[in-house]
Amino acid sequence: MQHDLIAQARTWLAEDPDPETRDELAALIDAGDTDELAARFAGTLQFGTAGLRGELGAGPMRMNRSVVIRAAAGLAAYLKAQGQEGGLVVIGYDARYKSADFARDTAAVMTGAGLRAAVLPRPLPTPVLAYAIRHLGAVAGVEVTASHNPPRDNGYKVYLGDGSQIVPPADGEIAAAIAAVGPLADVVRPEDGWETLGEEVLDAYLARTDAVLAADSPRTARTVYTAMHGVGTSVLTAAFARAGFPEPVLVTEQAEPDPAFPTVAFPNPEEPGAMDLAFATARRAAPDLIIANDPDADRCAVAVPDTSVEGGWRMLRGDEVGALLAAHLVERGATGVFAESIVSSSLLGRIAEKAGLGYEETLTGFKWIARVDGLRYGYEEALGYCVDPEGVRDKDGITAALLVAELASVLKEQGRTLLDLLDDLALAHGLHATDQLSVRVEDLSVIADAMARLREQPPTALAGLAVTSAEDLSRGTDRLPPTDGLRYQLEGARVIVRPSGTEPKLKCYLEVVVPVADAAGLPAARARGAELLAGIKQDLATAAGI
Repeated sequence: MQHDLIAQARTWLAEDPDPETRDELAALIDAGDTDELAARFAGTLQFGTAGLRGELGAGPMRMNRSVVIRAAAGLAAYLKAQGQEGGLVVIGYDARYKSADFARDTAAVMTGAGLRAAVLPRPLPTPVLAYAIRHLGAVAGVEVTASHNPPRDNGYKVYLGDGSQIVPPADGEIAAAIAAVGPLADVVRPEDGWETLGEEVLDAYLARTDAVLAADSPRTARTVYTAMHGVGTSVLTAAFARAGFPEPVLVTEQAEPDPAFPTVAFPNPEEPGAMDLAFATARRAAPDLIIANDPDADRCAVAVPDTSVEGGWRMLRGDEVGALLAAHLVERGATGVFAESIVSSSLLGRIAEKAGLGYEETLTGFKWIARVDGLRYGYEEALGYCVDPEGVRDKDGITAALLVAELASVLKEQGRTLLDLLDDLALAHGLHATDQLSVRVEDLSVIADAMARLREQPPTALAGLAVTSAEDLSRGTDRLPPTDGLRYQLEGARVIVRPSGTEPKLKCYLEVVVPVADAAGLPAARARGAELLAGIKQDLATAAGI
């Protein structure tokens, strides 16, 4: 067994084109570190609907140039099998470790396979890549990013020519094509032959961002902005300048791209502590709101002044921002379909229904939301908003930030705030309070065990609320394809449990709806909502054994 492992590692080493990972792997072989080698050669990183994502390092279970070259070769073979020989593949990348290398390798493989390749001019937000695919008439796009994952990770996200992320059966067919790739030496990789795009592709995207705003809307909201050490600063500030908003005050410690993400444990605005520097900047600058992007700027977080919380600033939940943007679009006379994933708040459906608009629920992820027929607006509770589906068929943290700033400006002119509008929505539709129980694990079997336990012994009540229905979503429903998840309807509440598609986490999404008779009843409704959410969280953790 040990001999086989060393032999397997030596075979990989002989093919590895990257001196860095070659040295790393050679050191492990020389040290006889069979535990570490076993972890790296326990299989291969699985290509799924999120593409690839994993820790950087040598071996087939890590993200590295060998794995990326195979992925690109498989994607090229798939595209050619679909009759796309000679078609254009656009490649974008963020500022993480190895991102530029992975982008260049992808361009070389596509060129060698008889496709045309064009690489974005520099590290740019993921929505710029999603836009460029349709703008340039490409047959596919690749974004090298691990979004908001830890610094040691990178990833590989694939889009097809409609500008949406891949879904079944394409993901499975691409995975099969990757598995069929032979020795790396047989993958043709020329030194040149692809195009590096100029700034005009970014200019076209920025021109498109204007389309999300009403022509005559006020642009007075003052913002503090953090790019969370990612690639958002230059694009967001350019978009705000074009639109005529006051120049955002930058969180200087986090404004420039830095793959080490030195000021945050996790570069995700939702993680504890990630917004601390933004809050500190806001206490000095006294803006109307804080806007944060994640490192590849496809997500948008919003925080608002709130005297009732310690420090005077409160981060809005993704569901709150999702409802605010929906209400703003309704007020502006939007037509079409509003869509969200099943883990997001049911408030969007109530807003759409009252406005006489179409409404759809999808599986988790913008790969599904973006495919809704007639989509006008889609969002997901994990800070993702698609506010211009004709331009970007994915979440876009830049255009979402513009729309939030416009809404804050409209309310400011009325002497009101985003919190006032949230109160209005609670009075109109009931207080929709949401929370999440999220458990990060080292051992993925913990997640499998929790899901099995809940399937075998589903809870009959949570926080004293009777469970009125329990659905195993792996069987699919009349409206949703199968997915690994569980959905519980309770009297006045809803719970969904699923493994994360991009991180080693079990995620439980909780929502309670508390009726509110009048404004005086809002504090009591909020207290009741918080009490129920806390109780559901505790009881669900017990039921799942986590």
